[in-house]
Amino acid sequence: MDETTQLLLLITATAIGIVATLLMLRRQRVDREALSRESPYATSTEGEKRCPSCGMYNDALARTCVSCNRRLPG
Repeated sequence: MDETTQLLLLITATAIGIVATLLMLRRQRVDREALSRESPYATSTEGEKRCPSCGMYNDALARTCVSCNRRLPG
């Protein structure tokens, strides 16, 4: 290969690397934004018991916490 071809390959590889890096950074930003967005769906805690130990919400009929397995009040 002559010098011109090698230089062209080097420039092409560099450009591909820069584009790939920019795409990865954009994907990370989009993922972070998606995680930080508030859900459009309302959540109700009606009919649920909150564990006094760990704070996890459990079904109203549950006797033990699904998270820490401790006994729930009432």
